[in-house]
Amino acid sequence: MNKQQLLNKIDSAWQQLKESYCNLTESQMTQPGITGKWSVKDILAHATTWEEEALKSLPLIMHSRRLPRYKELYGGLDAFNALMTEKKRSLSLSDILKQFEATHQRLITYIRGAPEEMFTTETRFRRRLRLDTYSHYPIHTKAILEWCTGIAKR
Repeated sequence: MNKQQLLNKIDSAWQQLKESYCNLTESQMTQPGITGKWSVKDILAHATTWEEEALKSLPLIMHSRRLPRYKELYGGLDAFNALMTEKKRSLSLSDILKQFEATHQRLITYIRGAPEEMFTTETRFRRRLRLDTYSHYPIHTKAILEWCTGIAKR
């Protein structure tokens, strides 16, 4: 896979995530229960958090540095996710949507500037991108779409 192919994969999964909530009202987007207690707003904040984490980690990976351990720092991924969700919960839907778009654009810009050799084999760099983007978004896209199907049946 080259850089452009990876960018295409990210974009496709990103667009599907955005389409999953495009017909929802603000009230529906802030209603809990999509995934556990999370609302669509919480899911978008969560996706943003992991893109922010990618932006922190990718430069470290590129320079062969050790990444922080979520288990050591936060007690694991679930604890990190819970902490970040609570940290962002007080933000408005509008603020979350702005962060969601802006962080994604920063990540795409960063990827475009990264050396091609980061993409040609299954590098740590490419693995981190996969985990934080095109293999992550579909999990939440599916949850939102399933929730929306439940709304439509009511």
